[in-house]
Amino acid sequence: MKFMKLGSKPDSFQTDGDNIRYVATELATDLVVNIGDVKIYLHKFPLLSKSARLQKLVATSNDENSDEIHIQDIPGGPAAFEICAKFCYGMTVTLNAYNVVAARCTAEYLEMYETVEKGNLIYKIDVFLNSSIFRSWKDSIIVLQTTRSLLPWSEELKVVGHCLDSIASKASIDTSKVDWSYTYNRKKLPLENRNSPQWNGVRKPHMVPKDWWVEDLCELHIDLYKHVITTIKTKGIVSGDVIGEALNAYALRRLPGFSKGMIQNNDFIKYRSLVETILWLLPMEKGTVSCSFLLRLLRAAILLDCGEMERNELMRRIGQQLPEATVTDLLIRAPAGEASIYDVDIVHKLVEEFVTHISQTDPIENEFQGSRSPKFGPDASKVLVAKLIDGYLAEIARDPNLPLSKFVNLAENIASFSRPSHDGLYRAIDIYLKEHPGISKSERKRICRLMDCRKLSAEACMHAVQNERLPLRVVVQVLFFEQARATASAGNSTSDLPGSIRALLPGGSHGSSRSTTTNTEEDWDSVPTAEDFKALKGELATLRLGSSGSDRNGNDAAKTDVEKVSASRTKGLVVSKIFSKLWSGKERHGEISSSDTSESPGSTNAEETKSTPSRSRRHSLS
Repeated sequence: MKFMKLGSKPDSFQTDGDNIRYVATELATDLVVNIGDVKIYLHKFPLLSKSARLQKLVATSNDENSDEIHIQDIPGGPAAFEICAKFCYGMTVTLNAYNVVAARCTAEYLEMYETVEKGNLIYKIDVFLNSSIFRSWKDSIIVLQTTRSLLPWSEELKVVGHCLDSIASKASIDTSKVDWSYTYNRKKLPLENRNSPQWNGVRKPHMVPKDWWVEDLCELHIDLYKHVITTIKTKGIVSGDVIGEALNAYALRRLPGFSKGMIQNNDFIKYRSLVETILWLLPMEKGTVSCSFLLRLLRAAILLDCGEMERNELMRRIGQQLPEATVTDLLIRAPAGEASIYDVDIVHKLVEEFVTHISQTDPIENEFQGSRSPKFGPDASKVLVAKLIDGYLAEIARDPNLPLSKFVNLAENIASFSRPSHDGLYRAIDIYLKEHPGISKSERKRICRLMDCRKLSAEACMHAVQNERLPLRVVVQVLFFEQARATASAGNSTSDLPGSIRALLPGGSHGSSRSTTTNTEEDWDSVPTAEDFKALKGELATLRLGSSGSDRNGNDAAKTDVEKVSASRTKGLVVSKIFSKLWSGKERHGEISSSDTSESPGSTNAEETKSTPSRSRRHSLS
């Protein structure tokens, strides 16, 4: 820290109690200065020789036959006045970044100009500020912080403006020219850690990160911070991503609990102003601020009840960068008083913003974006968002109070996004069915319609056909598409399946076959019985053994194409046999339980004994 020492005489100011200060000399004092509750006993001559204002005040007091003067509005208070008084006496006084602005403002108030005496205090302080303080990075920040309590004096004297310009200029300088100390506790650059592919073992000059200045500015009050960032942005040298990193660091420092998505302090007015200021300072360029940071800001804005306009703008920006988000980022708590744990409506709006952004983006710009960054091209972005929402649905599905409509509406919002796999969606649906066993058959059917069985992996299919929570219709569809995949290479078809089964498949046979199964709709939307699954598991074990054997033999060079086709057909026959087991089980037990809530095999079978199979139904399936 820079400092300046003035005067050479020993400090003879002494204290008598809390509110009395005096100069201990052989000469009796002849002037009393009252500043608030503090009385300071001084001598007229040394003070009047350097202060034009005191000359006027003493002249007024002499007219009133009084040795006392009262100063109520002096900037800096008694401490700053004492610095100026010591200078007048020639006593030793040390100026530094913490007290120099107060001394400068007080000297201005006392009119300690060069016209009163050469080498006066104002001149000396200005030289110190310009030659030392404003040239020092950390001193400039400290001085700027002290100006806040001295407004409007510090602003009128242009101390604030000089500080802003000094700080902004240093933050904008080429990093190779940074030769002063700064605070930096975040991750270093790869070259600094010596794990960069460019590192060749030769010691290189210290690398200064682009955001070297970020942490030091976190010490500033939000009003001053706003002025500094605005000045830096005005210079147009610092990139938007560094500005975004600075705002992120400031929020983490100044908002308690911000990193955890909550505000741990009850001073909502203060923190609301802080969040709104950060939102105002955000760089306008897309991608300069991480989506994770924007979502944390959204959480804070919701908790602090920031303005609707600010929140809508924030959601618009998040929608543009939604592919970058993580599931954890989206887990925003529902407002107080709601039964649900998470605010699904907010995520629904974010997806809508993403869809709007994709639809409004110029196709040429989309093509350019895709070529520049294939990961975030329009099609790739949709896949990423679909995967993101699948994961989010799996998390919120554990909420026992989550309405089915919110789950379905959010899933339907991304239904048009083409993605290679529906495994994530299947997992979310399965979790919801497990956590909400009481939903009706129609609701179970509605949620399962979200899933395309053709896009399930072999592992997911194996799980699905043994899943007691899925309607029988879904199990049959999964089995069908597994058989279709198994027999495609052998040129087989699925025409040998019963017409009633083919009618249940998407894009399958309709017409007369569909009409013959009208009476079995309730059966197919029901949950399979325990006996159904017992038969299924036996046949699936055979299917898995056959598949594993085929995989092992697939690496054998002696295996012929005829053998491969034969193995594929055998697998298809096993799956067809599973269909037959399912169907024969349905004929044996008749109508499957109409219970909408129970997943217990015992309760299902109890319901089955109450119903008898329809003659016409058996005939239609023969």
